[in-house]
Amino acid sequence: MLAPMRLYTLSKRHFVLVFVVFFLCFGLTVFIGIAGPKAIQCVGVESPSNSSLKIQPFHLRSQSLSTYNQQLWLTCVVQLDQSDETIIQTNFLMTVKVDGVTQDGSRTFVNNKVHNRTRTFNCAGKCAEIIVVHLGYLNYTQYAVMVGFENLKSLKMPIKDVTFTWKTYNPAFSQVEIWFRFVFVVFTFMVTCLFAHSLRKFSMRDWGIEQKWMSILLPLLLLYNDPFFPLSFLVNSWFPGMLDDLFQSVFLCALLLFWLCVYHGIRVQGERKCLTFYFPKFFIVGLLWLASVTLGIWQTVNELHDPTYQYKVDTGNFQGMKVFFLVVGAVYILYLLFLIVRACSELRHMPYVGKHTFQQFWGVLSRIIAILYLRFGAQVLQDNFVLKDNPAFSMLNDSDDDVIYGSDYEEMPLQNGQAIRAKYKEETDSD
Repeated sequence: MLAPMRLYTLSKRHFVLVFVVFFLCFGLTVFIGIAGPKAIQCVGVESPSNSSLKIQPFHLRSQSLSTYNQQLWLTCVVQLDQSDETIIQTNFLMTVKVDGVTQDGSRTFVNNKVHNRTRTFNCAGKCAEIIVVHLGYLNYTQYAVMVGFENLKSLKMPIKDVTFTWKTYNPAFSQVEIWFRFVFVVFTFMVTCLFAHSLRKFSMRDWGIEQKWMSILLPLLLLYNDPFFPLSFLVNSWFPGMLDDLFQSVFLCALLLFWLCVYHGIRVQGERKCLTFYFPKFFIVGLLWLASVTLGIWQTVNELHDPTYQYKVDTGNFQGMKVFFLVVGAVYILYLLFLIVRACSELRHMPYVGKHTFQQFWGVLSRIIAILYLRFGAQVLQDNFVLKDNPAFSMLNDSDDDVIYGSDYEEMPLQNGQAIRAKYKEETDSD
């Protein structure tokens, strides 16, 4: 005797009530997100306007930071004396030196070397923003960055202005995020316990495929909400952030695997063999999981050794991984549609079950579309692809009016990147 499923015994009134409660909770979270603090806060430093900006380095000091700022980005925008129709695209060498400033004012050279990176200068009316440095976790209360531009003398247009901007997570947003995650962890734990309690009288052999999968998805959902998230504010390490990314990827891929198994299970009743039933699904979803985790680890490891690293500068490997992910994702969607079409013949003989299953299908389809849109937006085929926290997504709603121009700005004449190394050597000798 199979364990009963509450879904198939719901009346229309209860079914509507479930959806009303769901959308009320969803609307409440959306309202809190809109009314709550912004995710990203910006502090800008504007350079003086003169023609020597082509060869000058910049000494920049960040605002005071805490663990609630989580991460740090330094971006810059170069403005040229040009018309809106002018289009410029050229490569230049950017030399960056990062120092960590402790509470007593002493400096520590981060990564123990000066970083040289080739950046692309794109201007089509307005020049594109360039990410100079990204720090995935904060070891110091303040950072000092020296930035030097080389090979910009080849530009035909004179440089009008260079604007640098520090971007971090808003500490108020971090506190809201901690409470949100805590609440969802508690609720998920309660639901998991209630679900286990409701099935205690039945043998696992009598569980339906949906009940077996729920016993897997609920603990993974608990990890998805990350009960270890507060460690990010207690430990200055990359490990808690990597753990969060790993939990999210495991849960989302398990959810993709669940949908395949459920819709195939409608047609295949009884014993489901591992080789013919589960292996193809594990293989497809496993490739998606492997690609997402590889991208996350790849970027994190490179940023640990070089804070100026970006996936855009590793174009060959990144494009190959992106194409691989999209191809496997397309295979998954086609396979899911194939299973749904084949299940239609079975559902016609089960009108009541079929009604709820198709309602579940439309819910699944809407979730797939929502996940793809919220994660990638309209630029799924462009460079905003990395499956981890990307500042571009959080900064889309930040306007230029939100930038607060600071006054911590120092300027030193410097001719090239080698002078930066000379300056650092001089500072070291003086100490």
